[in-house]
Amino acid sequence: MAQLAVYAGDTSRPVRELLVIGPSFPWKELALSSSDWRDCRVTEIDHEGAALVHLATRAVDVVLLSPKIGSADALRLAADATRLQPGVRVVVLAEALTPGDVIAALRTEVFSCFTVPGEPAELREGIAEALDAEGWENGIRVDSAVPHWIALRVSCRRVTAERLTHFMDELAGDLPDSDRFQLIAAFREVLLNAMEHGAGFDPDKVVDVHAVRTKRTVVYYFKDPGPGFNVHAPERVASEHDPLTHLDAREANGQRAGGFGLLLAGKLVDELYFNERGNEVILVKHLDD
Repeated sequence: MAQLAVYAGDTSRPVRELLVIGPSFPWKELALSSSDWRDCRVTEIDHEGAALVHLATRAVDVVLLSPKIGSADALRLAADATRLQPGVRVVVLAEALTPGDVIAALRTEVFSCFTVPGEPAELREGIAEALDAEGWENGIRVDSAVPHWIALRVSCRRVTAERLTHFMDELAGDLPDSDRFQLIAAFREVLLNAMEHGAGFDPDKVVDVHAVRTKRTVVYYFKDPGPGFNVHAPERVASEHDPLTHLDAREANGQRAGGFGLLLAGKLVDELYFNERGNEVILVKHLDD
């Protein structure tokens, strides 16, 4: 195939474009039938070569890759799409995703990936998030990754937190639903807490995130760039026995309510630890044998 030029962009487009590549798949119509797409043109192209020509010649906001393509080919196609049109948000659908697939998606800067069939509402929400995303590029940097230990540097943007939460949800896909929900909810709470209180959602600052999977545990580690806090001070962390006690102290210091996220995270996992400075957190979830 001849070398295709990188698309230069077109700022005059009146509508957003969603490009669906690959064969039809279950629930596609349900996923794409949404009022969210009223200002979005949906183009469907089955053939990979034609899709690459489209990407090289026409501005696209989001690429949705059919699960019928297969995860390996989809990730290769995702890399081609981002090379041809830097900044395009690629959403990979797959019938199954291994930890290696998720790592590859992170390295390729895929916007998000979903295992299907799943809930149509979740997929619609993921597409809408991709269409609306701004300033998401370079949000997740992979420092080191093997299936049992992933080390990331994450820019402090809310969109990045939501993207990474979903990637972690896919990595935990083999866990029972209840354990998975609790684990990922705790992950999200601590990540957002680190971004908000440790970095003030400054996109130029990063949070270090490690995800470690052993035979009997899942461990998440977070380190934010902030000065930390005294974890024993009542105005900083809500008490399990009296979660409202800290409100008066925070109000006296001119601070908004806070600490509930960490309290919730601590109830969702089996162990939660802070370092002495208060800017590093470890979450531990025990798994059944």
